[in-house]
Amino acid sequence: MQKKISIQVLPEEAISQEAVTKYIALSCGISPSNVKGYYTLRESIDARSKQVKINLTLQAFIDEPFQERPVQKFHFKDVHQALQKIIIIGAGPAGLFAALSCLENGLQPVILERGKDVKARRRDLAILNKEGVINEDSNYCFGEGGAGTYSDGKLYTRSSKRGDINRILNLLVHFGAEEKILYEAHPHIGTNKLPQIITAMRQQITDAGGQFIFEKKVTSLSIEKDRIKAVHTADGDSFSGNAYILATGHSARDIFVLLRDHHINIEAKPFALGVRIEHPQSLIDRIQYHCSPQAGRPELLPPASYQLVEQVQAKGVFSFCMCPGGIIATASTSPGELVVNGWSPSKRNNPFANSGMVVQVEQSDAIRFFKQEQKKNKLPVPDENNPLLLMAFQQAIEQKAYQEGGGKFIAPAQRMVDFTQRKTSGSLPDCSYIRGIHSVDLATVLPPYINNALQEGFKAFGHKMKGYLTNEAVVVATESRTSSPVRIPRDAEKLHHPQIKNLYPCGEGAGYAGGIVSAAMDGERVAGAIMVKMKNNLRE
Repeated sequence: MQKKISIQVLPEEAISQEAVTKYIALSCGISPSNVKGYYTLRESIDARSKQVKINLTLQAFIDEPFQERPVQKFHFKDVHQALQKIIIIGAGPAGLFAALSCLENGLQPVILERGKDVKARRRDLAILNKEGVINEDSNYCFGEGGAGTYSDGKLYTRSSKRGDINRILNLLVHFGAEEKILYEAHPHIGTNKLPQIITAMRQQITDAGGQFIFEKKVTSLSIEKDRIKAVHTADGDSFSGNAYILATGHSARDIFVLLRDHHINIEAKPFALGVRIEHPQSLIDRIQYHCSPQAGRPELLPPASYQLVEQVQAKGVFSFCMCPGGIIATASTSPGELVVNGWSPSKRNNPFANSGMVVQVEQSDAIRFFKQEQKKNKLPVPDENNPLLLMAFQQAIEQKAYQEGGGKFIAPAQRMVDFTQRKTSGSLPDCSYIRGIHSVDLATVLPPYINNALQEGFKAFGHKMKGYLTNEAVVVATESRTSSPVRIPRDAEKLHHPQIKNLYPCGEGAGYAGGIVSAAMDGERVAGAIMVKMKNNLRE
């Protein structure tokens, strides 16, 4: 028989088939010889006590032959001659998985990506990191694979109601990801491995008859009544299809402006903004794994991570996109604006641990900020009903960060304890941020309520994680692209825009996802809705 079994073991036991088999036998009250094999369904670390344990959920085979983990099969149809063509704007997770779903349903996807393929994109990132010169259409946010490709590849999500998480993970394994992402509690691919997976997806799409066209930035729309008839790109080309999936990501500000200028309804959406904080990874390991400085992290345990949240004066302060063994990167998309993000390679073997630390931002916060700025600088206050209000707020803080850093994407920074005491740091510790950091009182960058909330949040986190609040850590501004500051509305069931019946907003940029997996699920969901609509049209 087959039996699902949960056990807790030491790290060295978790990698020993003999030890795990004995635990299975003990759990079932049988001899180890009756256990014919097992595979892992779930694996997580329990570091609540001094002795770190591994939680395992296993599929065990008792007195019957062992079978390997079932491999999910996928069938992608040949769509070279398909009658229905779907225009997908954006090649991030939402766009890619929407395209794969189109293939499964016999629809021809045509992906228009403003940026470059992953290989050419890497060269633009190298220029940004070395010279401080940004390509506005090929950077950490724009290009094949979207923001996730060079920003870590975390696959953890709580969005189970939005779709089938296991299907997304199995698709990633199908295209080259390691099988362990199917059972790890916090699966992660790594920035160094994602490009090959993205390339394999593109190859599948084009082999099946889909089209993948790079450096095609959509700049205008042709609309008749309640339908898009064509999209037009910056180089003068036009593309028409039966439906249009908008999957442009959270940083495509020009798309938000384009929709507004075409009188297509969009809405301001709350998001979160703050900083990225970096500690020595060894310090986080000592805190989380209760190990001594001399001994260091046990060899069999991965670099430690953390997740923190605190309420400060009715505002949520929380960690975001924590990167063990990671690097802080320049995630800007325009000159004169500074955005930082974090990523880790698959081995997470860099000497630093970084995480976003952000505060909730509402429309009222943006209005208060602009009123304060108006008093100081005589600037106009945006209309509080402007759907781009929060985008303008986000942009204003990024511009301040760039100016305070001194240009060339050098980041303003402050030691952590100094930050809580509003003291400009006399020196800064080593930092993974390639463009370099410059000592600044970050109160000159961040709005007062965000600065104050972070100060109090850091103090609270120092009580929760003894040793976390330290001047060994550096606070780097600004972490501002946590999610889209705009939501593009859509019908709750049919998923098209309420005004434009063949426009399907999806993913992070439209405000319906928050990471690779949730964006992928939303892309699939939208493609499925299009298929249902087309089948209904045929019946009619």
